[in-house]
Amino acid sequence: MAHAHSVKRYTGLMDWITTVDHKKIAILYLIAGGLFFGIGGIEAILIRIQLMKPMNDFVSAQVFNELITMHGTTMIFLGVMPIIFAIMNAVIPLQIGARDVAFPFINALGFWTFLFGGLLLNLSWIMGGAPDAGWTAYTPLSGSDYSGTHGVDFYTIGLQIAGLGTLIGGINFLATIITMRAPGMSYMRMPMFAWTTFITSAIILFAFPAITVGLVLLTFDRILGANFFDVSGGGNPVLWQHIFWIFGHPEVYILILPAFGIISEVIPTFSRKRLFGYSSMVFATILIAFLGFMVWAHHMFTTGLGTVANALFSISTMLIAVPTGIKIFNWLFTMWGGQIRFTAANLFAVGFVPTFVMGGVTGVMLASAPADFQFHDTYFVVAHFHYVIVGGLVLGLFAGLHYWWPKMFGRILSETLGKWTFWTFMIGFQLTFFVQHFLGLMGMQRRIVTYLPNQDFDLLNLVSSIGAFLMGVGVILFLVNIVITTRKPANAPADPWEDGRTLEWSIPSPPPEYNFKQTPLVRGIDAFWKEKMAGHKEMTPAEPVGPIHMPSATPLPFVMSVGIFIAGLGFMFSKDDFGNALMNGLFNNYIVVIIGLLITFGSMLLRSLYDDHGWHIEPEDQDGKGAAL
Repeated sequence: MAHAHSVKRYTGLMDWITTVDHKKIAILYLIAGGLFFGIGGIEAILIRIQLMKPMNDFVSAQVFNELITMHGTTMIFLGVMPIIFAIMNAVIPLQIGARDVAFPFINALGFWTFLFGGLLLNLSWIMGGAPDAGWTAYTPLSGSDYSGTHGVDFYTIGLQIAGLGTLIGGINFLATIITMRAPGMSYMRMPMFAWTTFITSAIILFAFPAITVGLVLLTFDRILGANFFDVSGGGNPVLWQHIFWIFGHPEVYILILPAFGIISEVIPTFSRKRLFGYSSMVFATILIAFLGFMVWAHHMFTTGLGTVANALFSISTMLIAVPTGIKIFNWLFTMWGGQIRFTAANLFAVGFVPTFVMGGVTGVMLASAPADFQFHDTYFVVAHFHYVIVGGLVLGLFAGLHYWWPKMFGRILSETLGKWTFWTFMIGFQLTFFVQHFLGLMGMQRRIVTYLPNQDFDLLNLVSSIGAFLMGVGVILFLVNIVITTRKPANAPADPWEDGRTLEWSIPSPPPEYNFKQTPLVRGIDAFWKEKMAGHKEMTPAEPVGPIHMPSATPLPFVMSVGIFIAGLGFMFSKDDFGNALMNGLFNNYIVVIIGLLITFGSMLLRSLYDDHGWHIEPEDQDGKGAAL
């Protein structure tokens, strides 16, 4: 009964609100991530303006605390995570030869819950003050005694909603990679980016419940008067640190492993060589993920855990350097003897390697507990962290965006502007954070609003701030590149780099709605390259041409997320006195919470009771540009 189901076609805004197509969801993630990345970047610029000179009063101490809290939180949870998910959504189904992700509906739900969680967190700026307890929200600083406004409530509830989106996204990619690989694509034939996505999703599955528990406990402490972290009530503030970092350290690998995967795709393509030591790369990635859960207390060397704990966590932290080192050498050996082309994407990939090594070296320094007593809470830690996350992850994301842009949009980004982006961003980055190592070693503490003159901090802070402006210029150049490119016709070839190795380069750019007209047959690692070397122009199909089943568009994920958003807002203000009988009645009796939950659970009920079979694209409607003509 291929013709039995009518197609619900939406246009304009409704098309984007109701879509379950992983390629469109990728674009939504990219736009949302870009928005939050911009907000986080503006916060960073404001921080650097404040620290440009001694005794500066550009912003007040309170606003400065809000800025550093929101900068860290926004960048990590709302800026780079969705851009990672954008690239995963755009590329993973194509790389494994799948027509979609395992659960298209849940994929859409993951995006919308993330977006509304992020919006809720940023509403704090206009609804009575942003969170001000640092991005790690340490107790008792984040308790109601020291953070009396709703700022930290926005943090706890906003991150719970956004984290829910990340968690279901991770589960979706695990299911997709396990169950939907094309015939012949065994695990050890998967592209490296698919592997890092797979392992990242597994880390998300185990790490995110920890932060969810911590945020729920902190919410109960603040709104319902519980005492999990309150010493006077028998609680323990160090417990928050354990819960936070049991999530927080694996989170660093949730961020950096996809970047490793991107670099492992870009360098072989532009070196015209297969990745050196593929199997060792896979096992190194698995080992990094495993060890990532074993090292959380290296953030807590100064809390007084004792010498045994400090020694054990010191050793386990240094062990992570081994699999990471394997990766670095494999990338270098991939380039060795290759026909290297320095495209914009490859510049970012090559620039990633030494910059990330620098972050790793300072990481080993911080892993030594006695040294950490000196480095802790100084700008040395700020420099280390940014070398890993900006010098690692953000350079990786830039490489991935320049590399896969033609596949996502059918247009190749300007190489000239791409190279300008690289050099301005890279020089700005090194100027900003390299000097911060020395500021830290000279004793400048992190999270301070200003400093006295004549401590040798003045010049280095000025240099750091100038570097931050240069990074901003780099990001603006990237946006200009996007705007200029968008005006061009979408006429990129299927394999615009001419040396594409993996399945996504075997189909048109941008891909048709169904990705592959016929599921491809994978004959080895670097499947498309193997076919090209055998003299074939396209992949060998594993099935005849037939009707392709597609999932239906639906507004339910959007509506469910709106419900969660309303419930979160209602819960946050449930103890407030509005000076208005109606508002007090609605909020204090949990009416708003109930309305929000009814919207969400009502949508779930609709989803359960209404059986949507999707629809089919018949062979005569397939445009013949799929995997095989």
